[in-house]
Amino acid sequence: MARSKRKPMSDINVVPYIDVILVLLIIFMVTAPMLTQGIKIDLPQVESAPVIVEQNQEPLIISVDLNGTYYMEMSSLSQDPLELDFLLEKTEGLLSANPQLAVLVRADKNVEYGLVVELMAALRSAGASGVGLITEDL
Repeated sequence: MARSKRKPMSDINVVPYIDVILVLLIIFMVTAPMLTQGIKIDLPQVESAPVIVEQNQEPLIISVDLNGTYYMEMSSLSQDPLELDFLLEKTEGLLSANPQLAVLVRADKNVEYGLVVELMAALRSAGASGVGLITEDL
């Protein structure tokens, strides 16, 4: 019997790895837009200067949708509608733990003006030193 004198192949075949990476890239590109969280709000468009928030601290964002429903966008409660009393209670707790926490209101442009002003006044009474408004830049 004759032995074959072939040497073992020492090259790594990377073609399957490239195929896997391309498939994963396509999957991430398709699913990434679906992962955006938040409440659908049509923000008013104005020219304004950006609010300066500390880099390492996430601001507390209170959203008001077209129906006047409140949402807190800082914790796991971001998708759950909240009553104003419960929202203020949570805000007071967060502000007592961190008085420098930035509080921002993100309201739909078609929400009644009085509702936004009432929310801002309630947030001030809950301990917020200042309340900012989020808008879309022109």
